[in-house]
Amino acid sequence: MARKNIVAPITDEMRDAAEKQIKEQQTETKYDLRDFTVDYIVQEFQSGLFFIPDYQRKFIWPEKNKIGFIESLFLGLPIPMLFVADLDDGRLEIVDGAQRIQTLEAFRNDDLKLKDLKYLTSLENFKYSDLPKSYQRKFNTRALRMVILEDSTTLERRQEIFNRINTSAIKAKPSEIRRGDFDSKFMQFITKCSKDPLFVSLCPVSKQLEDRREREELVLRFFAYSSEYKKFKHDVGKFLDKFLKDNEDTFDENKLAKDFKNMLTFVDRYFSSGFAKKKGYKSTPRVRFESISVGVHLALMQNPNLVPHSMNWLDSKEFKTHTTTHASNSGPKLRGRVEYVRDVLLK
Repeated sequence: MARKNIVAPITDEMRDAAEKQIKEQQTETKYDLRDFTVDYIVQEFQSGLFFIPDYQRKFIWPEKNKIGFIESLFLGLPIPMLFVADLDDGRLEIVDGAQRIQTLEAFRNDDLKLKDLKYLTSLENFKYSDLPKSYQRKFNTRALRMVILEDSTTLERRQEIFNRINTSAIKAKPSEIRRGDFDSKFMQFITKCSKDPLFVSLCPVSKQLEDRREREELVLRFFAYSSEYKKFKHDVGKFLDKFLKDNEDTFDENKLAKDFKNMLTFVDRYFSSGFAKKKGYKSTPRVRFESISVGVHLALMQNPNLVPHSMNWLDSKEFKTHTTTHASNSGPKLRGRVEYVRDVLLK
């Protein structure tokens, strides 16, 4: 008989030791909070007061992240605190915030041109020097909060803080962000569709993705691509956001619900694995879902009484090529895969 693992009870001595260790570790991380203006931060970064240590990663923010950060400053949005450490020589080591500070410097030096902004579209192609003087001043006097670690903070502890800040956060998925940004009747309708029992049975997703609203993302893609797939170019996020905004309160719920139900009924009847690759699979690739759902919808629009001659094409090399993830966010690729399914069904 296998021996069961017996967990010893927590004793008072163990509690005392834990309390002592917590207090000892807390003494290694003393800090102060201060607010510094953008102008001061950039100047002192250039002078060497603020510096980036060797243990940090190289500057890797893509252009869109830099522009998004600058736009957030103009919008007055809350900015996460910067972390710096006060060293014995009086300099301040940047523990977290190097990318933000370097972006500030790049913008101030006219090395960053604003483009494709989400809200401040009137600033398209602006550099810092193109701004009205009043907004240059407002930008420079914007205050950012810093956590300043005392000089008693060890290098090991500073590295640990950097690692925890940069590895513990889970980036929000677009579907989660939209749920907050677009709390409209249309978003509520999409959520309702994502919980349809037939859809859930045909479209398996992992528990993790389900919790992160993957099915809502798929339903939104179905409606957006079914309606406007020919207009799609390459940026899925912007395309879906615009579609959501355009249909916030002016959509035909009955028609969309009927289209969705007809598509699901057809898939249930003729696709033995639903949207999954095989029976029993617990995931649904997005490109496969888009191909089948939108392709079926387009075919039913031409022939509502469609009965496919054969479904053997699901195992064809051509269909597999259309449903690979390579270049899946390309306009021609999207049109190719949904029209392939449409045409092969109508044959």
